[in-house]
Amino acid sequence: MSAPDFLDTNVLVYAYDRADHRKQTVARALLTRALDGGAIVSAQVLAEFAATLLHKLTPALRPHDVNTALDALSPIRLVAPDVAMVRRAVECRQRYGLHFYDCMVIAAAERGKCGRILSEDFSPGQKYFGVVVENPFA
Repeated sequence: MSAPDFLDTNVLVYAYDRADHRKQTVARALLTRALDGGAIVSAQVLAEFAATLLHKLTPALRPHDVNTALDALSPIRLVAPDVAMVRRAVECRQRYGLHFYDCMVIAAAERGKCGRILSEDFSPGQKYFGVVVENPFA
């Protein structure tokens, strides 16, 4: 079995955002695969997803609808933070100079033994602690 992918927040958001049909189609296909065990998310990603749907999406989703979306995503394997993961994010910050919360994503992907981070927010092709970034929307 190949290594799972790590889904960054933008993948989840695009699955629910109707503004860009092409990105929504790609994101929904990735979510379908994730629900079958092919991907991982972190608690941070889910929190950012909920905040984006509640505050940044136009029109914003109602809290009930956000909770329904979170329920739909609940079968996806979740990486929860702990002290060791926060420390790894600090090491990531030191080594790569990225924002701390981006480093939390990287630390979660590494913890989940992911082969790729699927995101449009990192540099495609870049490797962080052995996990390569790919932009699925490129």
